[in-house]
Formats: sequence, C-alpha cells, structure tokens
Amino acid sequence: MISAAMLKLIEDTGQGVLVLIDGLQELEFARSRLTRGEVSRQLLLMADTLDALAPATQNAMPEIDWPGWRSVAMALRSPAMAQDDAAWFGATALTPATLSWLRVYRRAQPELFDFKPRTEPAARPG
Repeated sequence: MISAAMLKLIEDTGQGVLVLIDGLQELEFARSRLTRGEVSRQLLLMADTLDALAPATQNAMPEIDWPGWRSVAMALRSPAMAQDDAAWFGATALTPATLSWLRVYRRAQPELFDFKPRTEPAARPG
C-alpha cells in the first residue's frame, strides 16, 4: 500500500512537471528562474520518491531509468551550472518516459498501484 501511494505521488508530480514546461523551449526554460526552480523541486521529489521505493517494487519495473533519476538528483543538488541541463533533461526526457512506463505497469501489474492492504495469512498459534 505504501508503494501505491508513492507511485501515485510520482505520477502526480510528473504531471505537474509536464504542465510547468508545456509549450516552453529550452532557452525559455533556462531564462525562467521561477519555473526552473519549481521544476527542479518537483523533479527532486520524483527522484527521491523513486529512490525510496522498495527494492521489490523497483525490480518489478526494470524499464524505469533508475540510474538516470539518480544522476539527475545528484546534478540538481550540485552547485554547478549543470543543474539547468539536468532539470531540462529530467523534465523533457525522464519524466515523460517514466510516466509512460507507469501507465504500462498500471495495466500489466495493477497490484503495484493498489491501495488495498496486502493480506498475509494469519500466523497460527504455536
């Protein structure tokens, strides 16, 4: 159930990123301090949430670019100028690809997105 909530957060945050960059070209994005800042914040939230997913959940979704998300998170946290490039790459490449794969996984593995608690067989008294 925790993974389902995390996946929902990732989907919602990704949609927010796409709304923020809708219609922007890279140069416009680079010039928009407020948009860049909010996109970076949302991308970090996505990256951190993806990273915090249980290993079993991550393993169930091998097409997600896990190393790419870790790299973007590291670049966004660095004080270097690479932040803008990382934010643009995360927003225009990683986010759409991740959301597309999550749609595929939602159809193929709906249990990952199910908010119902997993029921374990009751332990028998010893």
